Amino acid sequence: MESGVVEPVVTLNTTESPEIRPVKRVLVPLYSQTGQLAEITRRIIEPLQSDPAISVHVELLRPEHPYPFPWTFFRFLDAFPESAHLVPPSLQPLSLSGDEEFDLVILPYQVWFLAPSLPVTAFLRHPVAARMLAGKPVVTVIACRNMWMLAQEKMKALLGDCGARLLDNVVLVDPSPTMASLLTTPLWMWTGRRQVLKALPPAGVTGQAIQQARRFGLALRDALAKNQEQGNAPLLSGLKAVDSDPHLLPSEKAATRSFFLWGKLLRSVGGPGQKRRRPFLVLYVIFLITLILTVVPLSLLIQALLRPLMHRRFAALKRQFDAPSGSGTERMSLYGN
Repeated sequence: MESGVVEPVVTLNTTESPEIRPVKRVLVPLYSQTGQLAEITRRIIEPLQSDPAISVHVELLRPEHPYPFPWTFFRFLDAFPESAHLVPPSLQPLSLSGDEEFDLVILPYQVWFLAPSLPVTAFLRHPVAARMLAGKPVVTVIACRNMWMLAQEKMKALLGDCGARLLDNVVLVDPSPTMASLLTTPLWMWTGRRQVLKALPPAGVTGQAIQQARRFGLALRDALAKNQEQGNAPLLSGLKAVDSDPHLLPSEKAATRSFFLWGKLLRSVGGPGQKRRRPFLVLYVIFLITLILTVVPLSLLIQALLRPLMHRRFAALKRQFDAPSGSGTERMSLYGN
């Protein structure tokens, strides 16, 4: 869960002079807490903003009741029932009416409790989004710890409800070992510091990966110039947009089931922020720690032992979750990586 709201530079290249008129319009709905997702987004859209034939509109998503950064312990946990059940919070009024026309939508999002972040869920369930995204091509951009596959399945369903067309998916993850990131990510959320303990790696996506994300913007710029967004083929193939790890899928499924069932219980106890949820949240923390210390290591061990026997199964799952953009690298040299 990537979590301080950063104010990125928004719309550029909106000149209406007869000589240079925007011929392609790109919408970027954005919510970022730590600012890392905002920085990744900035790197991707820079080549589009620099092109006089492209107009970029960044729509900052602002919850009516802002989520804090750093999080307090209970506020952090209190977000999981609604995240797991895709129950959207209220957003402050959007600057869009829903009648605007866009040629492409770039949709960055964080993963909160193995689901799209609540502000992004709120946007996708907003009537304005339902009107604007119908039939429109979408490129999703994920920044997260390392588990995102089931969140993207939920994202696909939300986009499907809007009638949008998913063309590409970009995923940037924390490269730390799984057990290390289980500690470093929450510490980042609760302290606001990416590296609290020197013995552990910093949390989040690396600076190099963020810098190299520019290649996606360059490729999207070229694709828009050729009207390729009007087709159904991915625009970012050959750029190592996704490198899924299907060995994490059993852990994702177990955690998703846990979040859903405990989330249902907590939602029956009270709404977000209500103090009567707290005793149940404490119980859930005890359950979760037990799960992490016992089931997760055991699951990883069993998978390691069975890996030689399940090579074909994992290969098929990797193709499934790498789609549509894929993990190929054949076009990397074209865009400086």
